[in-house]
Amino acid sequence: MRVQTADFEVGAEIAGLAAGRTDIGAVVSFTGRMRADNEGKAIAGMTLEHYPGMTESELARVEAEAQARWPLQASLIVHRVGALKPGDNIVLVITASRHRQAAFSAAEFLMDYLKTSAPFWKKEIDADGRAAWVEARASDGEAADRWQLPSAAEG
Repeated sequence: MRVQTADFEVGAEIAGLAAGRTDIGAVVSFTGRMRADNEGKAIAGMTLEHYPGMTESELARVEAEAQARWPLQASLIVHRVGALKPGDNIVLVITASRHRQAAFSAAEFLMDYLKTSAPFWKKEIDADGRAAWVEARASDGEAADRWQLPSAAEG
Protein backbone atom coordinates (compact mmCIF):
# COMPACT_ATOMS: atom_id res chain seq x y z
CA MET A 1 0.00 0.00 0.00
CA ARG A 2 1.34 3.41 -0.95
CA VAL A 3 0.13 7.01 -0.87
CA GLN A 4 2.22 9.17 -3.18
CA THR A 5 2.32 12.26 -5.36
CA ALA A 6 4.22 10.53 -8.20
CA ASP A 7 2.47 8.75 -11.04
CA PHE A 8 2.57 4.95 -11.27
CA GLU A 9 2.96 2.52 -14.16
CA VAL A 10 0.16 -0.05 -14.08
CA GLY A 11 2.04 -2.79 -15.96
CA ALA A 12 5.13 -2.44 -13.80
CA GLU A 13 3.05 -2.60 -10.59
CA ILE A 14 1.27 -5.78 -11.75
CA ALA A 15 4.56 -7.36 -12.83
CA GLY A 16 6.16 -6.51 -9.49
CA LEU A 17 3.26 -7.98 -7.53
CA ALA A 18 3.29 -11.26 -9.46
CA ALA A 19 7.06 -11.62 -9.98
CA GLY A 20 8.26 -15.10 -9.12
CA ARG A 21 4.82 -16.21 -7.93
CA THR A 22 3.52 -19.51 -9.28
CA ASP A 23 0.62 -19.67 -6.82
CA ILE A 24 -1.33 -16.88 -8.54
CA GLY A 25 -3.98 -17.89 -11.06
CA ALA A 26 -5.81 -14.56 -11.35
CA VAL A 27 -4.76 -10.92 -11.21
CA VAL A 28 -7.44 -8.21 -11.23
CA SER A 29 -6.58 -4.54 -11.49
CA PHE A 30 -8.55 -1.33 -11.43
CA THR A 31 -7.09 2.02 -12.40
CA GLY A 32 -8.99 5.20 -11.60
CA ARG A 33 -8.14 8.19 -13.79
CA MET A 34 -9.17 11.82 -13.63
CA ARG A 35 -11.89 12.80 -16.10
CA ALA A 36 -12.15 16.24 -17.68
CA ASP A 37 -15.79 16.54 -16.60
CA ASN A 38 -18.03 15.77 -13.66
CA GLU A 39 -21.69 15.30 -14.53
CA GLY A 40 -21.37 17.57 -17.57
CA LYS A 41 -19.29 20.27 -15.85
CA ALA A 42 -15.80 20.87 -17.26
CA ILE A 43 -13.04 20.18 -14.74
CA ALA A 44 -9.56 21.67 -15.24
CA GLY A 45 -7.91 19.86 -12.35
CA MET A 46 -8.25 18.62 -8.81
CA THR A 47 -6.33 18.38 -5.60
CA LEU A 48 -6.45 15.29 -3.40
CA GLU A 49 -5.59 15.83 0.24
CA HIS A 50 -5.04 13.31 3.02
CA TYR A 51 -4.03 13.11 6.66
CA PRO A 52 -0.52 11.55 6.61
CA GLY A 53 -0.20 8.57 8.90
CA MET A 54 -3.93 8.14 9.43
CA THR A 55 -4.59 7.56 5.73
CA GLU A 56 -1.86 4.94 5.41
CA SER A 57 -3.08 3.16 8.55
CA GLU A 58 -6.63 3.04 7.24
CA LEU A 59 -5.56 1.74 3.83
CA ALA A 60 -3.44 -0.97 5.49
CA ARG A 61 -6.41 -1.90 7.70
CA VAL A 62 -8.85 -2.27 4.80
CA GLU A 63 -6.29 -4.16 2.73
CA ALA A 64 -5.85 -6.58 5.65
CA GLU A 65 -9.64 -6.91 5.85
CA ALA A 66 -9.77 -7.88 2.16
CA GLN A 67 -7.03 -10.45 2.79
CA ALA A 68 -9.08 -11.89 5.67
CA ARG A 69 -12.34 -12.02 3.68
CA TRP A 70 -10.98 -13.59 0.49
CA PRO A 71 -8.19 -16.11 -0.20
CA LEU A 72 -5.80 -13.59 -1.76
CA GLN A 73 -2.21 -14.37 -2.59
CA ALA A 74 -1.35 -10.65 -2.79
CA SER A 75 -2.88 -7.18 -3.05
CA LEU A 76 -1.78 -3.60 -3.58
CA ILE A 77 -3.35 -0.16 -3.26
CA VAL A 78 -1.56 2.85 -4.75
CA HIS A 79 -3.33 6.20 -4.25
CA ARG A 80 -2.05 9.55 -5.42
CA VAL A 81 -2.41 12.87 -3.60
CA GLY A 82 -1.63 16.41 -4.62
CA ALA A 83 -2.51 18.31 -7.79
CA LEU A 84 -3.83 16.26 -10.71
CA LYS A 85 -5.03 17.11 -14.19
CA PRO A 86 -7.44 15.34 -16.56
CA GLY A 87 -5.98 12.07 -17.82
CA ASP A 88 -3.77 11.51 -14.76
CA ASN A 89 -3.88 8.24 -12.85
CA ILE A 90 -5.43 8.60 -9.40
CA VAL A 91 -5.69 5.13 -7.88
CA LEU A 92 -4.60 1.57 -8.57
CA VAL A 93 -5.99 -1.54 -6.88
CA ILE A 94 -4.51 -4.94 -7.67
CA THR A 95 -5.69 -8.22 -6.19
CA ALA A 96 -4.22 -11.65 -6.90
CA SER A 97 -5.57 -15.06 -5.96
CA ARG A 98 -5.64 -18.66 -7.08
CA HIS A 99 -9.05 -18.12 -8.72
CA ARG A 100 -10.69 -15.14 -10.39
CA GLN A 101 -13.80 -14.69 -8.23
CA ALA A 102 -11.86 -13.90 -5.06
CA ALA A 103 -9.68 -11.42 -6.96
CA PHE A 104 -12.70 -9.68 -8.53
CA SER A 105 -14.67 -9.49 -5.27
CA ALA A 106 -11.72 -8.20 -3.25
CA ALA A 107 -10.93 -5.54 -5.87
CA GLU A 108 -14.56 -4.33 -5.83
CA PHE A 109 -14.57 -4.28 -2.03
CA LEU A 110 -11.37 -2.20 -1.91
CA MET A 111 -12.61 0.28 -4.54
CA ASP A 112 -15.97 0.71 -2.82
CA TYR A 113 -14.11 1.48 0.42
CA LEU A 114 -11.79 3.94 -1.34
CA LYS A 115 -14.75 5.76 -2.92
CA THR A 116 -16.76 6.07 0.29
CA SER A 117 -14.68 5.80 3.45
CA ALA A 118 -10.98 6.36 2.79
CA PRO A 119 -9.63 9.52 4.43
CA PHE A 120 -9.02 11.52 1.25
CA TRP A 121 -10.55 14.88 0.42
CA LYS A 122 -11.04 15.92 -3.19
CA LYS A 123 -11.29 19.50 -4.42
CA GLU A 124 -12.16 20.06 -8.08
CA ILE A 125 -11.19 23.16 -10.01
CA ASP A 126 -13.55 24.08 -12.81
CA ALA A 127 -12.65 25.67 -16.15
CA ASP A 128 -13.12 29.17 -14.62
CA GLY A 129 -10.69 28.42 -11.78
CA ARG A 130 -13.35 28.02 -9.08
CA ALA A 131 -12.64 25.30 -6.52
CA ALA A 132 -15.23 23.15 -4.75
CA TRP A 133 -14.98 20.16 -2.42
CA VAL A 134 -16.47 17.01 -3.90
CA GLU A 135 -19.27 15.32 -1.96
CA ALA A 136 -19.76 11.55 -1.89
CA ARG A 137 -22.41 10.16 -4.23
CA ALA A 138 -25.34 8.20 -2.85
CA SER A 139 -24.71 5.47 -5.45
CA ASP A 140 -21.17 4.96 -4.09
CA GLY A 141 -22.53 4.50 -0.59
CA GLU A 142 -25.13 2.01 -1.83
CA ALA A 143 -22.39 0.00 -3.57
CA ALA A 144 -20.30 -0.06 -0.38
CA ASP A 145 -23.26 -1.16 1.75
CA ARG A 146 -23.24 -4.62 0.17
CA TRP A 147 -19.96 -5.41 1.97
CA GLN A 148 -21.32 -4.78 5.48
CA LEU A 149 -21.10 -7.84 7.68
CA PRO A 150 -24.19 -8.60 9.79
CA SER A 151 -23.87 -7.59 13.42
CA ALA A 152 -24.17 -10.16 16.20
CA ALA A 153 -27.68 -8.82 16.92
CA GLU A 154 -28.75 -9.53 13.34
CA GLY A 155 -27.47 -13.09 13.48
